Amino acid sequence: MASRPPKKDRPNARFHGRVEAEGRLCAEPGCNAAGEFRAPPLEGARSGFDGPPQFRWLCLDHVRAFNSGYNFFSGMSPDEIHEAQRPIAGWERETRAFSANPDVPPRWADFADPLDAIGARFRDRMKDRGERKDGRPLSGADRDALKVLDLEIDCDRTALRKRYSELVRKFHPDRNGGDRSHEARLQRVIAAYQQLKGSAAFA
Repeated sequence: MASRPPKKDRPNARFHGRVEAEGRLCAEPGCNAAGEFRAPPLEGARSGFDGPPQFRWLCLDHVRAFNSGYNFFSGMSPDEIHEAQRPIAGWERETRAFSANPDVPPRWADFADPLDAIGARFRDRMKDRGERKDGRPLSGADRDALKVLDLEIDCDRTALRKRYSELVRKFHPDRNGGDRSHEARLQRVIAAYQQLKGSAAFA
């Protein structure tokens, strides 16, 4: 007969939402119980802070007390309460907010889904490091070729062909009225196109 697993030291060790941590006490003043349940900070979100929400840690008794007194609609007007209670409230908004300025990194608060915010920041960092969003590797020669063609690292084969055609029309003597002063640049453009056309990043 199989033996039963040993009892845990404390009941409800698998209580929903409990996150155990050695030495972390309840944030309620004067309470020496373990802080194992998350609750919003008393002062609310930090002004100007761009990141995931911060939490304070409470014991089971104090988080129950907090939950029993929590009112989601506190401070809302009747119209705002009505709007929040609509069955599709929140579904109409876009998941992602795009900035008109591409040089400004995405803000955490611009996203309804925290995973979208994390992914956007990751892709932004990959771009700074010279890597494509799709994860395809770029060699040093690929990066140099993109600079010659004045293309972004995330361009596709269609953009590559379009840019190549534009530059050939601009620099080839047969296309620009016989001006042969750009032949050296034309050779660099052709070499760059050949490099990228055969690159794994554009396969």
